[in-house]
Amino acid sequence: MKAAYFTKVGSPLEVRSLADPAPGVGEVVLKIHRCGICGSDLHMTDGHAPHFTLPENSTLGHEFAGEVIAVGKGVEKLKIGDPVTALPFAGCGHCVTCLAGRPNFCAEFKGAAAGFAQYAVVAERVATKLPRTLSMEDGALIEPMAVGLHGVALAKLTPGTKVLVIGAGPVGLAAIFWARRLGAGRIVATAPSRRREALARHMGADVFVVPEAGQDLAVMAADALEGAPDLVFECAGQKDLIARAIHCVKPRGDVVVLGFCTVPDQFVPAAAVWKEVRIQFAVTYSMQEFAYVANVFDAGHVEPRMMITDRISLDALPDAFEALRNRSTQCKVMVNPWLN
Repeated sequence: MKAAYFTKVGSPLEVRSLADPAPGVGEVVLKIHRCGICGSDLHMTDGHAPHFTLPENSTLGHEFAGEVIAVGKGVEKLKIGDPVTALPFAGCGHCVTCLAGRPNFCAEFKGAAAGFAQYAVVAERVATKLPRTLSMEDGALIEPMAVGLHGVALAKLTPGTKVLVIGAGPVGLAAIFWARRLGAGRIVATAPSRRREALARHMGADVFVVPEAGQDLAVMAADALEGAPDLVFECAGQKDLIARAIHCVKPRGDVVVLGFCTVPDQFVPAAAVWKEVRIQFAVTYSMQEFAYVANVFDAGHVEPRMMITDRISLDALPDAFEALRNRSTQCKVMVNPWLN
């Protein structure tokens, strides 16, 4: 099979020919049909954050969907031919956190991000069988959509909540989608440009604002919401955005950090103390949230499909990956490992 590897900072991904994988106990082999490129893939390979970099010769690709082509001993629920997506990590399978559907907190956490390949091995216990109504591209969107769902769930959003979403990439768009579906009132989205405005509105935003030099986002958001936001989602992962979220949110409001900032950041604690702001950081998702996204898609709520802007081959991935390090009009790029 062919698979893409990160070799070292400053070098493009390397597509290699490898032996086809075989499943172990409790595992299945997927023929990967689609895998999305995530902003965290770019951050983890740019070398700017020593504590959040990948080791050399690592596989990438954690937003994937495929078809089961082989099953190992002990597999009970999946069979050959099943369409599947899966968490890109697994735990021991029997501790409290694993049994609660959160293997990312398991002491035996093991990453399994290998979607930039023609085949990948996943543990059955972290796999979600896709409804037949969904395409493989829908399946590959479940992972980023689950990130947004987890953040909105942590926010304990109540009906009518006034929401500000900072960032209009896939995670910000997912936060908008779930905030709208789970009862938000008015939703304002913001980004440095208007290139994602149509997408943000399609996902459920009422207003899209782009502050110009000298304009205060807090004022613009309050004007659009008819009051300061009750809840702010930071979804861009850029330096100084937590401070901006604190500045914008109402007194005793909530800030949920969904962005993945990999460089040192700072804010003035007194600014949050003075408002009694609650700050919640969010990471990944649960098995239950993965299944919930699949069920919502199955019910026909497939607006996130519009996020997909490009489809490329595995051989084209190295160049496309490097190009995405610069700001572009692309939103979600899907890799098809079988595309010539």
